[in-house]
Amino acid sequence: MSAINQHISIPKNVSSNDDMSFDFLRKKGIEYIESLGSQFWTDYNTHDPGITILEVLCYAITDLGMRINLPIEDLLSNNSTPVEEQFFAASEILPMQAVTAPDYRKILIDIDPNIKNCWLQKTTKNLFVNCKEAKISLKKEDFTGTPDIFIKESKIKGYYNILVDFEEITVAEKNLLKTKISEKFHANRNLCEDILEIKEIEIQPIAVCALIELEPEANEEYIHALITFELEKYLSPGVTYYSLAEMFEKGYSSDEIFEGPLLERGFIDTAELENSSLRTEVRLSDIMQIIMNIQGVSVIKDIALNNCEAIETEGSVWNICIPANKKPSLCQKSTLNFSKGVLPVTVNKVKAKKYLEELKEDLAYSQLNAAKNKELSIPQGKITASDFYTSITNNFPENYGIGEIGLSESASEERKAKAKQLKGYLLFFDQILASYFKHLSTVKELLSINGDKETTYFTQAIKDMTGFEEIVNETYLSANEKKLNELLFSDLDDSVKRQNQIKDHLIARFAERFAEYAFLMKSLYGASSDEIVLQNKSEFLINYDTISGKRGSGFNYFNQPISNLWNTFNVTGLENRIAGLLGIKGDKNPVTGKRGIKRKDISGLFVQLYDPSPGVIPNLFRWRIRNNASEIILTATEDYENQLTAIKEMYFSILKIYETSEKQIEQAFKKLLENRDNAIPFKDTVINTFEVIESDTHQYSFHIVNPEFVDDISNPDRIIARQYELYATLEEVKTAMLDLLIFFKEEFSDEGVFLVEHILLVPNPNEVIDASYYMPICADDCSDGCCIPNPYSFKISVVLPGYTYRFADVDFRNFAEDVIRQEIPSHILGKICWIGYRKDQITPKDNDLLDFEEDFKKFLTDKTQNKQDALPEFIRSLSKLNSVYPTGTLYNCVDEEEDISGKIVLGRTNLGTI
Repeated sequence: MSAINQHISIPKNVSSNDDMSFDFLRKKGIEYIESLGSQFWTDYNTHDPGITILEVLCYAITDLGMRINLPIEDLLSNNSTPVEEQFFAASEILPMQAVTAPDYRKILIDIDPNIKNCWLQKTTKNLFVNCKEAKISLKKEDFTGTPDIFIKESKIKGYYNILVDFEEITVAEKNLLKTKISEKFHANRNLCEDILEIKEIEIQPIAVCALIELEPEANEEYIHALITFELEKYLSPGVTYYSLAEMFEKGYSSDEIFEGPLLERGFIDTAELENSSLRTEVRLSDIMQIIMNIQGVSVIKDIALNNCEAIETEGSVWNICIPANKKPSLCQKSTLNFSKGVLPVTVNKVKAKKYLEELKEDLAYSQLNAAKNKELSIPQGKITASDFYTSITNNFPENYGIGEIGLSESASEERKAKAKQLKGYLLFFDQILASYFKHLSTVKELLSINGDKETTYFTQAIKDMTGFEEIVNETYLSANEKKLNELLFSDLDDSVKRQNQIKDHLIARFAERFAEYAFLMKSLYGASSDEIVLQNKSEFLINYDTISGKRGSGFNYFNQPISNLWNTFNVTGLENRIAGLLGIKGDKNPVTGKRGIKRKDISGLFVQLYDPSPGVIPNLFRWRIRNNASEIILTATEDYENQLTAIKEMYFSILKIYETSEKQIEQAFKKLLENRDNAIPFKDTVINTFEVIESDTHQYSFHIVNPEFVDDISNPDRIIARQYELYATLEEVKTAMLDLLIFFKEEFSDEGVFLVEHILLVPNPNEVIDASYYMPICADDCSDGCCIPNPYSFKISVVLPGYTYRFADVDFRNFAEDVIRQEIPSHILGKICWIGYRKDQITPKDNDLLDFEEDFKKFLTDKTQNKQDALPEFIRSLSKLNSVYPTGTLYNCVDEEEDISGKIVLGRTNLGTI
């Protein structure tokens, strides 16, 4: 009895194609008519005018259904945006940065044809722990005098040695390639991993001596070269490159072909690469099989195998064991003698060498073709006018008098009026259908990862209805498509909401989600969060090739200029991914045109807290915000008694700015400019949270207002932020307002993230160092039953500013910590720190964040130059970091109606100063 499948699955194709079935649509339409009007409408035969209208509408819907079911590449093709700009290419989205040992072997072999093969060898550093004094060292002798019972040994993991098999090149060329290997590895370095040494593989010389009988017509010089060539491949396997077509021929799918890093010289079969490991033994039987498989060889009369120095004294052996990390290679004592029948054959060594060189050249040439056509092209469709629409009135029988021919001149006025009435009735359906057809043509923009449409509903004018101008008013006739969209869909099109839904759909295709993030942003920013979250999603999608493909990568510290270590996009992949998932705004990369997170000073970003009257008691505080050019663009309206209040008011002002949209400003200024052109005097105008005012000198400026007190002119809390620039015209002040709005929505951020890999903090013990060069440990970790303290192996510290609007919020902070821990690779332990104060908020010596930034910058500068002078201070800065938490008051358990905001709740709050 066959087993019943208990698994529930969702079929890939759920389409019924009912939209293309005229009979189905007609039948369904009559069913609706029967259910709604059977008491008054009983004739459903084809001669009935109502049925004729139904049939014409059904035909129009089948036309729409047919176009919807066009090949997707046809629907997405257009003249304005090539399909290549709408999708990631396979070579962009499928590959990822090297992760596994085979991945690293591929990218290192790909550096140069003279790198025949290479291997990664895991290695460690010894770490000695003095449990008595809670100290660590890379040298056991540093603890001389401490009883051995207190000394424990651990291993610092994450290191590799790279073994390289070079072709026959000079020592200088090998050294150059070693430098390139180091550069390549560090440019693709995994998080918490590094290399210690790059070594050329040592040779284990062996000798093969054979007497071989050839076929009479065989070319002995060529056979000699071919046997030597094949034996070298057996003893030291190289790596073969394949073209994209060849990989498909081998049976691989596109995602399997592009798995791993993208190479310059073609594709390497991972299975073949793993089989090209260093030989641990050489078998005589294998060599005999290789020789016998060569065309032209008749029989092997005699053969011997042994180590090079033992071939003459010990004779032949069946098997030679090869020491670890060595490769076997034919030595000069190897000889191949040939005969044809009973006659010995003399081999011209010069010709044989030339044949061997040609064989190697042919192999190298065949590999060149693999580098061509590596790209899997995106299917190119036919550009179709999917929005083309003709009025359904043109499909009616001519006796209806509503088509192109219309009614005769002799028709009565009543008949003409009825025809117009029918056209007006059908225009409702025409406009709906025309909108669907137009919407179909915009799918290519709506579903693009670069899509930035301002609207999400689209329509078009009916163009070929006879007598159309007699039915509609001038507003419709004179409107362009944009205006028509506004007239018909402005009340229906919640553009931001629908674009968020579209982005959610695209993000879900990458198995990502933003639901919890969007919920928290709603609680922090209210209705204005939708636009902020939409921008976050858009940036996430645009950068997804990097966010996804380099999620576990470290940053490149090897031989870097100072400019590529600070204020740079040279950061770990994890930092980029964390920033993308948490909506931390990045900077625009001038090279790629995309935004990305930078390693830069966070403590001084945009915001400045200052005392407007220094030296006067009591101390008061104000805030101001500068743009990228360090120009003051917004400032507080009053002095505050403490910094906390000032910061709260600043964030409140920014929140109110977010609540105003560009569209609201554009519409308001359109009216203001019309009034000016009509000589209507200007009056101070409130645009949601912005207010435009005119000075006595007839210049314009604006400030930010609290909408709660917008009508209370005398209320001191009405104006919450000012800018003091004056503008000569309304156009200039409009531009300034839009610039301010765009700055806050796209540029302004006082957030950031730092990531420190502890493996990079391991000191060089060959220099004179003391205990301050090592990370601190806790003596309690040495107790029985605990692991040996090891602060370096697969450990990171993630440092974020704890004072920002979102990061000071407990719920968002908890969410962020969950995201960070989920994204950290499972073998890595991360410590998350929420630290610091803004620059100038407290004295520099007490500002953990400012101290950390300065010492991190110095450490990186030393690290790339193989120095470690700054290491002790950076370890001190890193070790003293303490997370800061919002302040609060104790929660009154008796008063159940007490608001818990700002209260200390068990398990949810710690003491702090923010």
